[in-house]
Amino acid sequence: MQRIAIDAMGGDYAPQTIIDGALEAARHLPVGLTLVGARAAIERELARHRDAATLDIQIVEAADVVGMEESPAVALRRKPQSSIRLTAAAVASGQAAAMFSAGNTGATVMAAHGAFGKIAGVDRPALATTIPTREHAAVLLDIGANAECRPQHLAQFAAMGTVYARLALGLDRPRVALLSIGEEETKGNDLTREAHRLLKASPLNFTGNLEARDVYKGQADVIVCDGFTGNIVLKVSEGLVEMVEDLLRAEIRANLGGVGSFFSRKAFRQFRKQVDYSEYGGAPLVGVAGVAIVGHGRSSAKAVHNAIAMASRFAECGLVQRIEQEIASTGVSD
Repeated sequence: MQRIAIDAMGGDYAPQTIIDGALEAARHLPVGLTLVGARAAIERELARHRDAATLDIQIVEAADVVGMEESPAVALRRKPQSSIRLTAAAVASGQAAAMFSAGNTGATVMAAHGAFGKIAGVDRPALATTIPTREHAAVLLDIGANAECRPQHLAQFAAMGTVYARLALGLDRPRVALLSIGEEETKGNDLTREAHRLLKASPLNFTGNLEARDVYKGQADVIVCDGFTGNIVLKVSEGLVEMVEDLLRAEIRANLGGVGSFFSRKAFRQFRKQVDYSEYGGAPLVGVAGVAIVGHGRSSAKAVHNAIAMASRFAECGLVQRIEQEIASTGVSD
C-alpha cells in the first residue's frame, strides 16, 4: 500500500478540512496516510471520525507551521521543523511515495525542491494545472513557481507538460502551444520568440503560439508560459468563474420558476462541476525528483481527496521517471 505524506496544517481551513479529505481518500483508495503537524490538533480532528482507528494513519509531530503570508525562504530557514518541511522529508527518506500540501505555495515548492532535488536535465521545476476548455481538459504551466524564465525553461515546461497530459488526460501526442500576444512566431517578447524557435525545432507536437482569448477553446492540450503570466491567467480565470456563477445563480432565482428552474439548476450544477478546481485536486510540481501535489489554499475536503488520488496515481505510474525520459529524448535540456 502506498503512503502519502500530507501537510495537515497547510491551507486556509486546516487542519479540519485537510484531515476530512485525507480520511475520505483513505476510505476509498489503497493508500496509507502520514499526517504531519501538531499532534494534539490532528488527534482532535481524527476523534470526530469513528472509523479513523481502522484506517492506516501515522502522525508525524511538527513544531511549526509556515503561514500563508510568510516569506517562504525566511520561514523555512527559521522553522526547520515546520509541517511542510517534514512532509517533504517523509518522501525524500522513503517513508512516503508522494506528498500533498495546500499551504504556502512558495514554501511548498522550495521544500519539495530542497528535499528531492531536480530531475536530470531540468533547470526549473514548474507548477502544472488542469484547466477546462470547450473540447476537453488541458494542461497549463507554469502557474507560479517561476516568475522569470529563460527560453529553454519554457521548452522544458513543454516536455514536462506533455508527460503530464499523457498520464492525466490519456493523450498519446498532446498538442503544445506557447501563450503569446499573437499567433505569428514574430509576435511577443524576446522570451516567447526564442522559446517559439526552440519548440519548433523540438520533436514535441508544437502547434505554435496561442493567444489568451483562445486558451479555453480547446486548440491545445499543453499551454506553456512563464509563472508570472500563468498565475495571472489562473487567478483571472478563477475570478471570472465566480462572477459568472453569481450572475447565473441570480438570473435563475429572479426569472425562472417551476420546471424551468429545476432544469436550469441542474445545468448550473453541471457547469459548476466542469469549472470546479476541486475536481482536479491540485497542481503537480513537475521537474523535481519526487511527487509533490500543491493544493489551492482554499482546498475543500473534496479537493484534498482528489489531490491524494492524483499523488497516488502519479507515484504509481512513475511520473518522475517518465519526465526524465521525455527531457532526455526531446533534447530540451541543451
